[in-house]
Amino acid sequence: LSVYKDRLEGEIKVICEMGFTDYFLIVWDFIKFAKDSGIAVGPGRGSAVGSLVSYCLNITGVDPIEYNLLFERFLNSERISMPDIDIDFCVRRRQEVIDYVADKYGTQSVAQIITFGTMASKAAIRDVARAMDYSYSIADSIAKMIPNMLNITLDKAVEMNDRLKELIQNDSDVAQIIDMAHKMEGLCRHASTHAAGVVIARGDLTDYVPLYAAMDSKKGQVISTQFTMGYLERLGLLKMDFLGLRNLTMIQDCIKNVKKNKGIDIDIENIGFDEEKVYELLSSGDTLGVFQLEGSGMRQFLLEMKPNCFEDIIAAVALYRPGPLDSIPEYINNKKNKEDIHYLHPKLENILDVTYGCIVYQEQVMQIVREIAGYSMGQADIMRRAMSKKQADVMAKNKDVFINGQTDDEGKIIIPGAVRRGVDKKTAENIYAQMLTFAQYAFNKSHAVAYAVLAYQTAWLKCIHPIEYMASLLSSVMDSEGKISAYIQNCKSMGIKVLSPDINESSDDFTAVGENIRFGLRAVKNVGDSLVSEIIHERETGGKFTNFHNFVNRMSGKINKKALEYLIKAGAFDFSDRDNRSTLFFGYEQIMSEAKSNIKGQLSLFGTAIDDPVKLDINRVKPWDTKTAITYEKEATGIYITAHPLEEYTHALKYISTTDSLKLADEDYCFEHDQQTVSVIGIVTAIQNKVTKKGNPMAFVTVEDLFGNIEIVVFNEAYRQNASLLQKEKVLFISGKVSAKENQSASIIAQSIKEFDNADLKLLIKLTQKDYEKYAGDIKEILSKSAGEAKVYLYFTDTGKKMLAEKSLFVKITNEVMEKLTKIAGFDNVTLFV
Repeated sequence: LSVYKDRLEGEIKVICEMGFTDYFLIVWDFIKFAKDSGIAVGPGRGSAVGSLVSYCLNITGVDPIEYNLLFERFLNSERISMPDIDIDFCVRRRQEVIDYVADKYGTQSVAQIITFGTMASKAAIRDVARAMDYSYSIADSIAKMIPNMLNITLDKAVEMNDRLKELIQNDSDVAQIIDMAHKMEGLCRHASTHAAGVVIARGDLTDYVPLYAAMDSKKGQVISTQFTMGYLERLGLLKMDFLGLRNLTMIQDCIKNVKKNKGIDIDIENIGFDEEKVYELLSSGDTLGVFQLEGSGMRQFLLEMKPNCFEDIIAAVALYRPGPLDSIPEYINNKKNKEDIHYLHPKLENILDVTYGCIVYQEQVMQIVREIAGYSMGQADIMRRAMSKKQADVMAKNKDVFINGQTDDEGKIIIPGAVRRGVDKKTAENIYAQMLTFAQYAFNKSHAVAYAVLAYQTAWLKCIHPIEYMASLLSSVMDSEGKISAYIQNCKSMGIKVLSPDINESSDDFTAVGENIRFGLRAVKNVGDSLVSEIIHERETGGKFTNFHNFVNRMSGKINKKALEYLIKAGAFDFSDRDNRSTLFFGYEQIMSEAKSNIKGQLSLFGTAIDDPVKLDINRVKPWDTKTAITYEKEATGIYITAHPLEEYTHALKYISTTDSLKLADEDYCFEHDQQTVSVIGIVTAIQNKVTKKGNPMAFVTVEDLFGNIEIVVFNEAYRQNASLLQKEKVLFISGKVSAKENQSASIIAQSIKEFDNADLKLLIKLTQKDYEKYAGDIKEILSKSAGEAKVYLYFTDTGKKMLAEKSLFVKITNEVMEKLTKIAGFDNVTLFV
């Protein structure tokens, strides 16, 4: 306890001396309001998580001493700056907290903060080209030469791209566009309201800053400051960020679902971090829907890393980002091979042991500086900041101080330095060089720990309560058809069925129903929130609907034809054995018309009283076939629910397609892979035939994979060779180059198009001769149990020999076959090709 007492006393002293007591109490107050009101609050974010005072006040939810987090990374008496406590709230109820603050301190003292959108390099090129009447294609081709990097400038882009430099020199149009864009770059383009920033003043804000009124389509008039965040901080005004985090809402919804479905109360903040199933899940890479850990690259990293403790999750959050990515191979190797860990000095072991000898965190840099050279923690933070900014003159001076120390004019030691503390000069130089390399990219551990807590909690819920968790996850992405499709596919792989909407079982959102998930009514198109509320209210007060006619009669006057049509198409009335979608689809208008014309007690045209629960007879219509039914399902909900036209090709999509519609909608992925060759399998859903200015035929073809649409551009030569294949409903295997676009999904410029059939697939298994001899019996058993027509090839990696397996081992390729083979040979060693 003495460690906690001393740390607390030290922090309180600094906070009081710096005059920030009011700040902490204001933050404590509105967080207490949120928690008392049942509004989910995150465990913290940023360097504030390193404060024990914050932890004791329940501002943050992480014990900083347990994870070696440093208060000086947050507040430093030797570096005067405003504290910055950013808070994550439930995305649905964040505004309630802002309203509470405005009510408490007065609307005249609270406002949101303005932000100015500036003309970035790519936007400057496009705007200038448009204003100067250049074609879109010229502007697009120049803009694509600008690297997709944060804060990239035109000067830097020209320096990095020789092709752009050459064009400027040789093409007067390009030179003119770049010259004018250079003048426009960095200018303010528009004003908007900061997504999270709120400022609080002592007294009227107008005594300190001018205000700005803007109209918001949802909130109405929004008052914000005319000064941006940086200026407000320099004025000494109290600024804080109220952020909405979807995952907090999702966790809270899941906990409610578990209580409703299983009667179990979950105290999510006290589940611990030692559940083996969680680490098995993470190590398998099945982390779709897990906070911070669901990207494809991150999933591959987790597969290689095999996390087995909470510190590994913290490191994963910190490492998987630009810069630190280069440290991942060393981290993984040292984790698996402890004998490869090498410390430049024994004092480093206690600091770097949690990251297997790698410098991953900014706090580690500060601890090294303190332990090796005797810096105070405040001085160490200043050193860390200087290193991260890579200022050459400051670096040279810091290096000398780190090695030899620093004295004042009277010879009194200010900083002892490494040599005075028993570290030889050569070792000290090596340590400094190692720090300098990693400090540029080292991550704030305080932030990583807080977000690792949320990552663990979401992984725990997915492991322990998968049905309720996936239901909450699906509800949280209701506005993204691509993500819903991806998560439904994940549900299928987990053995969880996602059922069509049901007028008697569905809630507004996705809900857990027994061992299944029921589609939410709010996700059905043309069925608004108010109608969903009416349906649920009628069901709760009047009992379940007994059949379609009963529903129409009870909801008459509250539901329109379009809403009813889409509910039918979505399968919301499938609960009745006799009713089927086609019959209702062709008869619903007649039934609606009759319901409106009848009054209670009169007989309907069918000869039955309106309030009679007996089912009314209507003309039966032949049921839709599966293809028609799922096409209407997709029209009504945006996705396929009961089946997918590509379901029989899922193994090929997994092992042959190198990209998908979700990746092509990710701007970072697209610009990283721009002009790279990829392959996709998809079903043709739309074709637009065109003729170019030169009179050559071309087409824009839309193909659909498991998650959404992909635009395929088929130019002259590819069009002539494959025009006969460009037909709706055909399943195609397409290879081509990614064509990245700003603010929209990338397209693929087709190079090769083939009609795809599972019968064309061939299977390649790669392994050493020795492994084949060891596993030959298992491999043959797997293949023989799924006999088919696909040829099987063996490639021996040690001898380079390739052979075709005997015909008796030709196989019918299924997901089960592929999964069994990958367990033997590894994912990368079992491939399909056509």
